Amino acid sequence: MSVGGVIGIVIAGIVLLVILLLIISSIKVVNQTNKYIIERFGTYTKTLSNGIHMLIPIFDRVVKIVSMKEQIYDFPPQPVITKDNVTMHIDTVVFFSVTDPKLYTYGVENPIAGIEALTSTTLRNIIGDLDLDETLTSRDIINSKMRQILDEATDPWGIKVTRVEVKNILPPKDIQNAMERQMRAEREKREKILLAEGEKTSAITIAEGNKEAAILNAEAEKQATIKKAEAEAESILKVKKAQAEGELLLKEAEAKGIELINNANPSSAALTLRSYSTLEKVADGKSTKIVIPSDLQNVASLATVVKEVVKDTK
Repeated sequence: MSVGGVIGIVIAGIVLLVILLLIISSIKVVNQTNKYIIERFGTYTKTLSNGIHMLIPIFDRVVKIVSMKEQIYDFPPQPVITKDNVTMHIDTVVFFSVTDPKLYTYGVENPIAGIEALTSTTLRNIIGDLDLDETLTSRDIINSKMRQILDEATDPWGIKVTRVEVKNILPPKDIQNAMERQMRAEREKREKILLAEGEKTSAITIAEGNKEAAILNAEAEKQATIKKAEAEAESILKVKKAQAEGELLLKEAEAKGIELINNANPSSAALTLRSYSTLEKVADGKSTKIVIPSDLQNVASLATVVKEVVKDTK
């Protein structure tokens, strides 16, 4: 084979390789979450969605790959001035997603820089209408207003602002110190209130406990008095009952004795001797006065003598 033939084969191989590379480069595989912006001779042609696409080599080119995911940008703190002339720094976090890749590509030169500038100016306008205390306690209001304003402003750029969050609010150092002192005083105040309420509750509980104890003691004393009175009454009843039974037995014994004497039919001499024995026992005292009747056999006279003895003894 001649040299010219070899050169022709090499050139043909190079041409085939270039054509193959052009064909391969013209094949585009688009992911699920991306969009490809295609231009032909500098003019927007189409937007490629997910899948395999064939472009015209040399004529078509991918200008921008746009992500359709929700994106998050944390912007640095921005200096703002409140309504009561307090300068502070606030940083925000913006959540957004692209709704129109074409507008996102051609609507603004730098979408992220545009969002940051809008966030800064919008934040200054909102904070300028609030004083320091309102700024510190109105995060939800600030977030809502900023989201609404940014969403309307970025709509021509094919951007949907889904959420805006105020991340940090940094007042000046002297304001922070004053706030810390205020919070410390507030905590001490709450502590004293809680201690006072605790002491009050404790005093009330103790008083209620003493009251209940006094009531229980009085009730116990009442029950003890009742039980004691019942016991004394029962004791008195038992004594009276015993006395009555004793008297009854004594009467029965006397009656039995008289009955036995009657049944025995004693002689007058025996009765006289018994009377002398009885008088001897009665006269055992020193101050006893005895009058002996002339007729000791008379029982009635003997009874009279006993009565007088009793009277003299008294």
